[in-house]
Amino acid sequence: MAMASKQLEDRARQWKVTIDEILETAGSLLGFGMCRGSRVVLKVIKQQGDEYLSGEVLHAFDGHGTARVLDFEPGAVLLERLDPGEPLVNLVRQNQDERATEILGELINQMSGRTAPDRCPTLDDWSRGFDRYLQTGDTQLPRQLVIEARDWYQRLVSSQQKCMLLHGDLQHYNVLFDNKRGWVAIDPKGVIGELEYEVGAILRNPVELSDFFTSTSVVQHRLALISDTLNLNHARALAWAFAQAVLSAIWEVEDGYEIHPNNGALKLAATLKSLTAGSTR
Repeated sequence: MAMASKQLEDRARQWKVTIDEILETAGSLLGFGMCRGSRVVLKVIKQQGDEYLSGEVLHAFDGHGTARVLDFEPGAVLLERLDPGEPLVNLVRQNQDERATEILGELINQMSGRTAPDRCPTLDDWSRGFDRYLQTGDTQLPRQLVIEARDWYQRLVSSQQKCMLLHGDLQHYNVLFDNKRGWVAIDPKGVIGELEYEVGAILRNPVELSDFFTSTSVVQHRLALISDTLNLNHARALAWAFAQAVLSAIWEVEDGYEIHPNNGALKLAATLKSLTAGSTR
């Protein structure tokens, strides 16, 4: 915390930001204030990880479906402030999941086709999580499920057609509403891969509504909406979502969380596994 606070102070001085309010999240410090007459958010990431280069990634998207970047360096980014900043998850809570899904599809379309920063990881890089888990001896996740998901994932990686910069964690909590710009995405992880991969995070959210998003009918409706909107390969999007659900559970283990049988990612993996039967690999 002390190091992040010092970095926040240093970047505020460097980028001439007057900070009025500071909020802390699990992974970052957020300073809300003014810069050259505009309302801004100064974000400092506490430690190296998925979002450490988020400034570079957002800069590469250049405001196409994302929050605009005013300045950045590794571990810190200065962003336009979104007003009122309502999260997209609220639409799902208000029984407007179809509209929320349409919005996510529209954002994927706006963000697609961008060139990735030089240091951006690939989906192949992320695949290492499966073997890392298998080598730990941890038993919270069914070993055979992990192996099956790994094999699906590797087949998909090796058969990608058109790769591009992806958000990597595009879901309901990472999309906010702005009165001027409409719905925009924040907090990208940044990864290079095919567009079908981007659907996975959508299908396993909102996390607190696992009984809802693991429903077969909900999965099928969401997937059909996005696939039709973006002309995606439905079978590949479905297979990616299955493999990702297991990989997401692995990341939870790596982050120190205890995995229970009713874990949302695992429940979704079971639903998706049943739907992948007979699909094209």
